[in-house]
Amino acid sequence: MKPVNPMDLGFLLLERRNQPMHVGSLILATPPKGGGKEYVQRMMQRMLVHAEPQPPFDQRLVQRAGVWFWDTDTDFDIEAHVHHLALPEPGRIRELLALVSKLHGSLLDRSKPLWEIYLIEGVEGGRIAVYSKIHHAVVDGVAAMRYLEKACAKDADTEVLPLWALPPKNRPARHTDGGRSPIAALVKVATELKDQAGSARKVAAEVYRSIRARKTDPDYVSVFQAPRTIFNQRVSGGRRFAAQSWSFDRIKAAGKLHGATVNDIVLAMCGSALRRYLTDMHKLPDQPLVAMVPVSMRKDESESGNQVAMILANLATHIADPQERLRTIIRSINNSKQRFARMNQSEIMAYLGTVMSVHGVNMALGINPAWQAFNIVISNVPGPREALYWNGAKVTGVYPVSIAADGMALNITLTSYAGNLEFGLIGCRRSLPHMQRLLQYLEDGLVELE
Repeated sequence: MKPVNPMDLGFLLLERRNQPMHVGSLILATPPKGGGKEYVQRMMQRMLVHAEPQPPFDQRLVQRAGVWFWDTDTDFDIEAHVHHLALPEPGRIRELLALVSKLHGSLLDRSKPLWEIYLIEGVEGGRIAVYSKIHHAVVDGVAAMRYLEKACAKDADTEVLPLWALPPKNRPARHTDGGRSPIAALVKVATELKDQAGSARKVAAEVYRSIRARKTDPDYVSVFQAPRTIFNQRVSGGRRFAAQSWSFDRIKAAGKLHGATVNDIVLAMCGSALRRYLTDMHKLPDQPLVAMVPVSMRKDESESGNQVAMILANLATHIADPQERLRTIIRSINNSKQRFARMNQSEIMAYLGTVMSVHGVNMALGINPAWQAFNIVISNVPGPREALYWNGAKVTGVYPVSIAADGMALNITLTSYAGNLEFGLIGCRRSLPHMQRLLQYLEDGLVELE
């Protein structure tokens, strides 16, 4: 058995019936020519043959003396995790998204490994879909995307293993102590404490500078300025999912026109869409909405290591002019980047832990539901640049399905795939009526900038 690490434990502790803490994806694919009516059935049979999963897909939760551990599921049942469904005719995308909404709103069974996959046939145009969900305590969005790439091929002739049967890339050496000796664990903790102590003075200085900037710098976004909106209330267990693709080249061209990055344009699209949606609902606050956004801080060409920071971005929803809104967003992002440029990665994480700790406690315990550090999460997960194939079927779309939670009734996550940016919006069904309108409003926001 292996203890659940503190970060993963956080996702488990946050989970309640109204806020499942799993992430997912919806894949659309076109079967190969000549696949026949039995193509999906054959694929299902091939998947079920692989009944012995590899880590982490063979791990289930167990509790000993109040402590959670991961342990190998010796009674694993593949048919409890892999399911075959069919849409009723005509199998429109509307019905597919409604099905994904329903599936995504249900909790994963903690007595089994925390993942499920649904192979769905009957999608209009002769297509198929694969919806998968896996607990955030098992993988994050980036890791999930890497599993997807490994479970697909770059040509139609290559047969691939299902993702749960993929051998781990770097299987850790087995030890009699369960994978990590107590001495090694103590050394790791001591090293981390030393690093944090060494950066404490610099982090404290940055926190103090941030407190002063809150009053003097109009481009600084603090954890105390996000307004109360309809997105920031307790959520129900029901979910609504919406998805759409935009050409990467089109968004990149809009960025070139305005001297902005792709992420700047995406945030401007979101700011425009949220402004329009809240205006329709007569719920637009006077203060700008604030988004939590992951931003790369990498300064080299390396691929290893975690060099990502979470920043707060001003979405400028209080500004009607789209160009002025974009300029405000860019200044907000650059302000955070300049602050992080003065720190190394460990200092950045310590700084974020300090300024966001109060929000984290408030979110976990629900002490003051009327306050939030941000209104929405907007996340961009890098994906495959080339088209992929799944056992002969060409993958035509990959849409992320993320998490909505108390205080965050809407989540916008996107991923890049084969020349497109694929947007996935997940929201509380009760809190956000007509949420699918946001897709048209995102398009309108891009057209404004074009």
